[in-house]
Amino acid sequence: MLDHETCYRAVSSRDARFDGAFFTAVTSTGIYCRPSCPALTPKRSNVRFYPTAAAAQQAGFRACKRCRPDATPGSPEWNLRADLVGRAMRLIADGVVDRDGVAGLAARLGYSERHLNRQLAAEVGAGPIALARAQRAQTARILLETTDLAVSTVAFAAGFASIRQFNDTIRGVFASTPSDLRRRAETKPATPGALTLRLPHRAPFDPASLLRFIGARAVPGIEVWDGTAYRRSLRLPHGTAIAELRPGDGHVSCTMHLADVRDLAAGVQRCRRLLDLDADPVAVAEILGADPLLRSLVDRSPGRRVPGHVDGDELAVRAVLGQQVSVVGARTIAGRLVTRYGKPLTAPVDGVTHLFPDAATLAEADPADLPMPAARKRALHALTTSLANGDIVLDAGAARDDVERSLLALPGIGPWTTAYIRLRALSDPDVFMATDLGVRKALLNLGQPGDPKSAAALAERWRPWRSYALIHLWESL
Repeated sequence: MLDHETCYRAVSSRDARFDGAFFTAVTSTGIYCRPSCPALTPKRSNVRFYPTAAAAQQAGFRACKRCRPDATPGSPEWNLRADLVGRAMRLIADGVVDRDGVAGLAARLGYSERHLNRQLAAEVGAGPIALARAQRAQTARILLETTDLAVSTVAFAAGFASIRQFNDTIRGVFASTPSDLRRRAETKPATPGALTLRLPHRAPFDPASLLRFIGARAVPGIEVWDGTAYRRSLRLPHGTAIAELRPGDGHVSCTMHLADVRDLAAGVQRCRRLLDLDADPVAVAEILGADPLLRSLVDRSPGRRVPGHVDGDELAVRAVLGQQVSVVGARTIAGRLVTRYGKPLTAPVDGVTHLFPDAATLAEADPADLPMPAARKRALHALTTSLANGDIVLDAGAARDDVERSLLALPGIGPWTTAYIRLRALSDPDVFMATDLGVRKALLNLGQPGDPKSAAALAERWRPWRSYALIHLWESL
């Protein structure tokens, strides 16, 4: 948490970089805002700062109707942190509390509920129930303002257990009834199961290079990149979905075709992780842009993001398929697996026709049907068996170091593959692949030694943003 003086200066200058990093509560009005709220700057003596919207709500403050503080990018801190609190915040954002309760969240993290509550309360000012409640309120507002779904349907789709709980939360957070929120919005009838919303991000943002990277690796049947929009299938807790992502003016437009509207929050969060929308590009540029070697690359693309993924298991399988082959070759092999083992969608959209095969299906596949060398077949079988059995879990709450150790213990899984999985499946902002051929070529082009030892030593000065340095080096080619 930033100190009071730094926070107040950010509020006084309406610095949008801090939106989502903390929230400003005004004691004279009982309202909390984002730092960039255009309202008059409150007196220093009248403000309180909270690390989460949930903490402000728990202290009795209502959301500002002018700046909508709930509609901000997430704090970049949670992707950076690999401790209990960081892992818990990522899992809560993915909807684990709504699906499995606090007990399920604690079990996933390997701690007691009491210890988890204590840690979250100390670090972010609210426990898991309050954090999940704030997220449900935001999801409900989106549904009320952008769809014509019945209010009762919105309540349960957002994760509320009852209509009364839903009404009480909306009144408490927004000082409005659900009907009032809907009347103020101009909802339009939409295609059944399709919702369009805006995904906010911090400026600057370079969507072109990000989507070009993802699009170059798009697997036929599950992904489509047409140069303007990116579409792909998702496997979500309650059903399937297809997401279409299109860069907009200051946001990314996201259209979700959902089999079950209860999956909206999880689907949106996974799309945010895919595009690294909660990153703080200014903080990254302050470190990498100050380095003489990377300065020109950062200046060329100051808003570059690290491409993530929507499904850790899928990314891990594709990382193994991509060992020692070209990007085109890896796409071809993955496409064959989708055709042979992928589940067809009941409602395909514009070329997105299948789900990527799950780990259990691939673990049981006939090795003769896998178009790859014997060593890679063994690696794929070991990986998918571990994923299917739950020995390795690649979700938002994974302990990155533990996952790396477990992966390296599998036959045929080496440092390059584990680093790539940490980079994209686990959204680790501090990964560097010193043995990668592309990294070696990029460093040689910049007049630096390309051997792995020298590359690893050089990258130490780019911590804690080595993943971003890695992407800058790849893109320089």
